[in-house]
Amino acid sequence: MSDVAAAIGVLLVLEGALYALFPDAMKRIAAQAAATPGERLRLLGLSSALIGVGIVWLVRG
Repeated sequence: MSDVAAAIGVLLVLEGALYALFPDAMKRIAAQAAATPGERLRLLGLSSALIGVGIVWLVRG
């Protein structure tokens, strides 16, 4: 459980840093995401999740 909490913490740090360093770019990205069809976002999200699982598996394996 502590690994999950640490991973969430790292995610929040990275996302917060992106918004702090590049607020205008992040607003544009959010607008593009809102304009993207749901099916495409679902596919991108699933792909990202699978890549993330693969990276964790390689690092922890």
